[in-house]
Amino acid sequence: MNFLRYLLFPFSVLYGCIMSVRNFLYRTNVFQSRSYPISIISVGNLNTGGTGKSPMIELLVKTLKDKHQIATLSRGYKRTTEGFLEVQPYHLSSEVGDEPLQFKINFPEITVAVDANRQRGISELLKKHPQLDLILLDDAFQHRKVKPNLSILLTTYGDLYTKDFMLPTGNLREFQTGASRADVIIVTKCPGNLAVEEQSRIKKQLKPGVTQKLLFSTILYSEFVKNATEHEKLAGFDDFTLVTGIANPKPLVNHLKSLDKNFEHIQFADHHEFSEADLKMLQKKPKLLTTQKDYVRLKSKLESGKLFYIPIETQILNEPGFLEKYLEDRLF
Repeated sequence: MNFLRYLLFPFSVLYGCIMSVRNFLYRTNVFQSRSYPISIISVGNLNTGGTGKSPMIELLVKTLKDKHQIATLSRGYKRTTEGFLEVQPYHLSSEVGDEPLQFKINFPEITVAVDANRQRGISELLKKHPQLDLILLDDAFQHRKVKPNLSILLTTYGDLYTKDFMLPTGNLREFQTGASRADVIIVTKCPGNLAVEEQSRIKKQLKPGVTQKLLFSTILYSEFVKNATEHEKLAGFDDFTLVTGIANPKPLVNHLKSLDKNFEHIQFADHHEFSEADLKMLQKKPKLLTTQKDYVRLKSKLESGKLFYIPIETQILNEPGFLEKYLEDRLF
């Protein structure tokens, strides 16, 4: 597979050049980016998948929801519906996408919507909810038709964009120079004890601009596992099957191993569509643990008493109080 990717190197160069021309046309206003009379934050990445966008969106919601009227807008990846749709807790993940449904379940008080056309989605949100003063665009760093007030770029500690190359040889959606559009760069999924010296090393590698802020974040795993009706301590939860359909399950696997958990791991691709054969196989397992993103897709298809998920959250390591103050000063 890696050898095949290298054979496709000329296509990577071609794709990168196309994206560079596209960005140039937006930068010179040949292609127009639309602004809106409301604060908009774009969260995205240069790499495909697995950088922790959903936990970062949830961190932003937690940080700002008590003072502001917030909506999230996603495309609703792999959903069966089309156009603009406001997400409700009763929706199926197949109708709205797993991540938007997760946002609505975790924060029922905010507005959550999906629309692949971001301009239309924003217009619909403003029409239906004129009280909104902030919209969070999920996975929108390359969506240049909307001009955000603030762009947050995520890159994973174990897979920095400076170590990657363009699709299809690598996993970059555009050349590394695209990072210059970001106001904030956040290195995600860092070890909780990331040393200052290591932070400095990464900063030298990423080379953020003078006006760009570089932050480091880590994932915090709950001490409990849960489902719709049950709540158990992770310490006493053992002899289970871990089921993942996310881009990078390694941090979760490592966390469970660090706790000396006894489990088998069944790994599917990111946003995997569980087949009848998959479900029959999983149904035979006595106890299942998964991520919340996978849980919202599996909960209606498996016996509820055997399926649990482990909640997670993102924590900023280097300047814990910086993000809230920065966002308030920049946007409101």
